[in-house]
Amino acid sequence: MFLKLLGFDPAKNNLKTEIMAGITTFLTMAYILAVNPNIFSNLASQGMDTNAVFTSTALAAIVGTLVMAFYAKKPFGLAPGMGLNAFFVFTVCLTMGYSWQFALTAILIEGILFILMTVTKIRTLIVDAIPATLKRAIGAGIGLFIAFIGLKNAGIIISNDATFVSIGHLTSGSALLGVIGIILTSVLVIKNVPGSLLIGIIGTALIGVPMGLTSFSGFVDTPPSIAPIFCQFEFHNIMTIDMVIVVFTFLFIDMFDTMGTLVGVCTKAGMMRKDGSIPGLNKAFMADAIATVAGSCLGASTTTTYVESASGVAQGGRTGVTALVTACCFAIALFFAPVFLSIPSAATSPVLVIVGLFMLSPIKDIDLDNYAESIPAFITIVMMPLTYSISDGILCGVIAYVAINIICGNWKKLNLTLYILAFLFVMKYIFI
Repeated sequence: MFLKLLGFDPAKNNLKTEIMAGITTFLTMAYILAVNPNIFSNLASQGMDTNAVFTSTALAAIVGTLVMAFYAKKPFGLAPGMGLNAFFVFTVCLTMGYSWQFALTAILIEGILFILMTVTKIRTLIVDAIPATLKRAIGAGIGLFIAFIGLKNAGIIISNDATFVSIGHLTSGSALLGVIGIILTSVLVIKNVPGSLLIGIIGTALIGVPMGLTSFSGFVDTPPSIAPIFCQFEFHNIMTIDMVIVVFTFLFIDMFDTMGTLVGVCTKAGMMRKDGSIPGLNKAFMADAIATVAGSCLGASTTTTYVESASGVAQGGRTGVTALVTACCFAIALFFAPVFLSIPSAATSPVLVIVGLFMLSPIKDIDLDNYAESIPAFITIVMMPLTYSISDGILCGVIAYVAINIICGNWKKLNLTLYILAFLFVMKYIFI
């Protein structure tokens, strides 16, 4: 009876297969437990406790994945998303100058809006308004941005007064460990080793011990308290233009990331009907939205469905049992906080580079010979790492797409929603 609540049918599904699929999904996602606290350590000086971020990351993954298991009954794992965490830290807080409480408030609002949009179908209107080319470019641009952050965190790329950036000292220190980690993780990924990203992080961290870059402070312990970041919202800035831009960007990235992941993985799992529809997809979207709201209360960045869920699907996972097992694995991982928090940035950087590559894949579907499409796409992609801002990449890409196509006489392929978005984005640069 219990398994039926998870969509499990003994006549169609195998319990052992579902359990192994859930473990596999966890192994491919667990790197976020090391990467997320590392990224948010950049906000430690502003009072965002890094240890608390570890716990909030795990709890957000547990809550989101459980909702996916029991409500949507799908074999997908959720956790604070890559790219979304970078936007939180490096754009909203370090570039725009807002507090992390402001960013958490934006995520709370985004999650609520996502719920309303899922119920009212408004989400479909916005999704359909954005050209497919720009959707693909956004994913690719975020991939380059994440990879750039990884290389910078490892010291492989450093600042230079003359050229802005330059290559670091690759023969010593964290840069050398980062290079070793990239090679190690790449080999594991190429060999299709289950949990390759997590194994790459742990392996690189262990190599860092004799190099004096890794110092483990323990193995098992009580999870750090999330009290310093729990429900830390800041509502006095919610009526500003910047809040609108930040909320829209969080919503936009989450929306397309989730849609691409769910559609892609469901298709791979054979869950798509002959007419192209996917049963229960709206429930999966709702689970993602609920997870985002819950995650913001826990102090986590936007929680989203992970494309790594495809690894569990490939193992045969088809029901919510797979997601339940993944959630249980995250619960166990909570007690290994000393291990994850001892991992240096140089050990997590290789994963950022590899994940950056994964996110770059949509670029192959962009028609590079159609310049009315490819030029705005290229602007979107290149502006993200060069401006150190995901939102600026999106804004510049939409403005360029509308402007270029209007001037070229291709205005018929533009829609009203796209015109409105471009106008709002131009106003943002003029007045802010």
